[in-house]
Amino acid sequence: MDKTTQQFDDAIRMCRDLYVKKLRDYGASWRLMRPCSITDQILIKATRIRSLETKGHAMVDEGILPEFIGIVNYGIIGLIQLQLGASEAKDISVEKAIELYDGFMKKTRELMLAKNHDYDEAWRLMRVSSYTDLILTKLMRTKEIEDNNGATMVSEGIDANYMDMINYAVFGIIKLTENGQCQA
Repeated sequence: MDKTTQQFDDAIRMCRDLYVKKLRDYGASWRLMRPCSITDQILIKATRIRSLETKGHAMVDEGILPEFIGIVNYGIIGLIQLQLGASEAKDISVEKAIELYDGFMKKTRELMLAKNHDYDEAWRLMRVSSYTDLILTKLMRTKEIEDNNGATMVSEGIDANYMDMINYAVFGIIKLTENGQCQA
């Protein structure tokens, strides 16, 4: 479990680093996005991963790893937007956007640790393509919940689905970067 915690933290640092750099370039321009648009952004990234896994090559010089990083970061942005709601302007500072990112990542990490304990690190036995399929499944569920205005009868809400997608994407990052070598 210590290995997982360290690898998870390393993957989070990679994602956070890109998030901060993009914040410095663009500010929190994503504040204008409604949660359903963020869900669609994640869908685009997961669909591209599946396409690359199926086709075995890319026409654009970006592999699977950057897409998993994008899923993590858009997932956190989605959680922020669920809490704050969409805005008509970039209404938070870079510092506030980083603070919110760190808070939601902490909650998502805690969820991973609890589930990882209960499931005995079963994720390590899975293929990266299974993470992709699970993310796509969570996306379809999320879109259904969004189309129903957030109403569920027995299911978890949008936030729980975002956190699961983030965690599957982090597992993908770990698998792709294990032993210091990117495999895709």
